[in-house]
Amino acid sequence: MNERVSYLYQPYNPAILNLVNNVIEAAHAEGKWAGMCGEMAGDEIAIPLLLGLGLDEFSMSATSILPARTQIRDLSRKEWTSYKEEILSMGTAEEVVAFVKEKTQTK
Repeated sequence: MNERVSYLYQPYNPAILNLVNNVIEAAHAEGKWAGMCGEMAGDEIAIPLLLGLGLDEFSMSATSILPARTQIRDLSRKEWTSYKEEILSMGTAEEVVAFVKEKTQTK
């Protein structure tokens, strides 16, 4: 959604979400956990998406980890996993962001 940011650092982009989903599924198929490092993994919109895709570990700076851990604790992995197919079928980053905002604001 930010044209100045590298394509791979736009986790709301449906193509990136599908790529990340494939990596997570491949890791799990091999009996491994899947983790992501970087501040984008701790973004308030990205966390529910990545949790729903099955990401096992988030790694980020000390300034970002506490708010992210609080959000992760408050989210339901089961609920976000149930949204996985719907999210992966979305066509634009704007749709993804609007969906996450709607679902997180209704709590």
